[in-house]
Amino acid sequence: MNVSLMPRALPAAMLAAILGAVAAGCAPPPAMPPADDYVIAPDAAADSLLADVQEVDSTIQVEMRYLTDNNFTGAPLPGYEANRAFLRREAVDALTRVQQRLRARNLGLRIYDAYRPFRATTAMVAWAERTGKVHLLDDGYIARRSGHNRGTAVDLTAVYLPTGTPLEMGTPYDTFSEAAHTANAEGEIARNRQVLVEAMEAEGFENYRKEWWHFSYEVERPVPFDRPVTGD
Repeated sequence: MNVSLMPRALPAAMLAAILGAVAAGCAPPPAMPPADDYVIAPDAAADSLLADVQEVDSTIQVEMRYLTDNNFTGAPLPGYEANRAFLRREAVDALTRVQQRLRARNLGLRIYDAYRPFRATTAMVAWAERTGKVHLLDDGYIARRSGHNRGTAVDLTAVYLPTGTPLEMGTPYDTFSEAAHTANAEGEIARNRQVLVEAMEAEGFENYRKEWWHFSYEVERPVPFDRPVTGD
């Protein structure tokens, strides 16, 4: 494991401030560590700031790929213990509005990944280094520090509601090539990608141009978490 990826210990003053904000029902305070520091917020902060997508909108489908071996590493990733999708509460609210928009077209959302424990991100990086695929880090396909760790990024697709069949998007999820770049499509595939992007962007999400499935949502003072995704 790359030692530089290990998060530093949370300073006592910041820990007290975050826990105090959690107890008061507020977001963490604006004071943040230097850019080269990566402070993992306590589990109590995750419990306060993250929300379960399906508890807010049960019609959104969830298929957490990193809970299973059906992902690019070929094995479940640490930190995934239940088929549940969490995001920052602001992002969950926006996602429910996206679902409402798509429902008018007989479409809906299927989530492949949402909040990702930091330990899963380090496992991805370790996999890339172990398998000689470090270029995936350099090319921007695997992040050493991810918006997923903050609960502000979501990977998803659109499905046809009457059958539950995903729309044809040209590549499978987690295809690390130019074919998965959002704009790199024609005909029906281009139209399907555009339907998804337009619905997401209308509610404040931003698409990552190299991955048609990846969207980010901006929140105030985002912090990374490492709380496992459990059934509790």
